[in-house]
Amino acid sequence: MNDIFLLKRRKLDSLLRLRKNTAPDEIFECPGCHGKISSDKLKKKYFVCPDCNYYFSMSPMDRIAMIGDADSFREISPDLRTRNPLDFPGYMKKLEANRKKTGQEDAIVTGVLKINGKKAAVGVLDSRFLMGSMGTVVGEKIALLAEYAAKRKLPLILFSASGGARMQEGLFSLMQMAKTCAAVEKFKESGGLYISCLTNPTTGGVSASFANLGDIIMAEPGALICFAGPRVIEQTIGQTLPEGFQRSEFLLEHGMIDMVCERSEMKNVISRLIKMHQRV
Repeated sequence: MNDIFLLKRRKLDSLLRLRKNTAPDEIFECPGCHGKISSDKLKKKYFVCPDCNYYFSMSPMDRIAMIGDADSFREISPDLRTRNPLDFPGYMKKLEANRKKTGQEDAIVTGVLKINGKKAAVGVLDSRFLMGSMGTVVGEKIALLAEYAAKRKLPLILFSASGGARMQEGLFSLMQMAKTCAAVEKFKESGGLYISCLTNPTTGGVSASFANLGDIIMAEPGALICFAGPRVIEQTIGQTLPEGFQRSEFLLEHGMIDMVCERSEMKNVISRLIKMHQRV
């Protein structure tokens, strides 16, 4: 009974967080065209500007609502909390401020949902939480999710949105690169389907680890996908980079990813990929 109550409570918490994500009367200015758009209209358009097609960042719960069937999401390991392994000055205050701002315990939400009736394990990084940086909790939750998916023979879907490793955790953060790589490779060796969805931005240690190990790698239009950003590269080599360098379309053209997918199509594309894999 306690387990059933806990699952219902977590489901209710997730729904409440989803409803609180976007204030209904809030007005946003589009960074692309500087037009004004209401939060209600923006949500109906999958957080894409209807005038210039600029892609706004999405919270994990909004993205889960976008790809998942209604009321099908159940969060996994929601209570893991980062401690401050290096006693980094001011880190705990930053963590608490970001928890209050986002309603998340850390920079990722993991769980199980249904996509057009097909069950899948999903993890979504939150760029609002310390720029989606990967610390020990993010790495642990990805590893636990991969193990969960392998045991239950579920496809694994990870949405990346990150500035890279979390500097406040130093080597502990860098270790998560190897940890997440090992976890997803073990999952793939078990026969599982791993779909990696790259959003803006996917950079640093995340791009250099689990994000680019998908059986299928898709990206949102215009997403920055790289290890070091274009300004760093230009300053290092003293040359001007090609237009659109390190953006989704450039990477697709050069064979680095498999597809660029509009948000409005993502749910149906992912469900078709799952169906194709299950027929094999």
